[in-house]
Amino acid sequence: MNTAEPAGGGLATPKLQCEGGWLLSRWLMLVALVFVAHVALIVAFGERKPAAPRAVTNIPELKLATSSAEWLALNDPTLFAQPNLAGFAGPAWLEPPHMEFHRQEWTESPRWLPLPVTELGGTFSQFMLTNRFVASQFELKPPTEFIAPVTLIEPDLAKTSTLRIEGGLTQRRLLTPISLQSWPDDDVLAPSVVQALVDAKGNVISVVLLSSSGLEAANQRALELIRAARFAPSPGLTIGRFVFNWHTVAPPVTNTPAGS
Repeated sequence: MNTAEPAGGGLATPKLQCEGGWLLSRWLMLVALVFVAHVALIVAFGERKPAAPRAVTNIPELKLATSSAEWLALNDPTLFAQPNLAGFAGPAWLEPPHMEFHRQEWTESPRWLPLPVTELGGTFSQFMLTNRFVASQFELKPPTEFIAPVTLIEPDLAKTSTLRIEGGLTQRRLLTPISLQSWPDDDVLAPSVVQALVDAKGNVISVVLLSSSGLEAANQRALELIRAARFAPSPGLTIGRFVFNWHTVAPPVTNTPAGS
């Protein structure tokens, strides 16, 4: 960068000059102009309001013709299932005719029917004369009926042991014979009561001693006889009881040797 001396020998303010020939002040002026132009463009175009749309006129509209309502009613699933204004029931049921009510004005005075006092009760008297009722008697206490009890009477002193079947097994026939014996004892034995369950084929599948006779041998004999018994076939299971009335005999007398 070169500095020129002013003419006349006086002092002058030095001016800066760039290498290309442009002074620094010109560059600063150019930058300032560009900045101002940029700000002006921002101000001019930044606050621009959008253009308001114009009102739309002459819009096409779709309208249904009046005569097409009947065709649209055919799409209703309840047209024939329920009363509908668009169906045949509309004018008949849903649109009843308007009827005006006219109040009746009576102009005639009431006329009372004659009531003969002498004929009061005559119809009832005639009914009683032509109808006779038979007198009925009410049995407040029924007559006493004598019913003889059905009991099985066995002799007190039976000569042999007996067997009695009770319950549902009385309806089934016993196929196997049962032989009873007498027991030697000084006293009378109580009955041995045995309960048995019989299947459809007639086989005894369960036995239970319900009442003891007091003699264990007699009880065991009763259980053995029932287990071996067989009955006639039946559709289902049957339960019953067997009552053994044991006969007792005097036990044999044993002679003891003398001097024993």
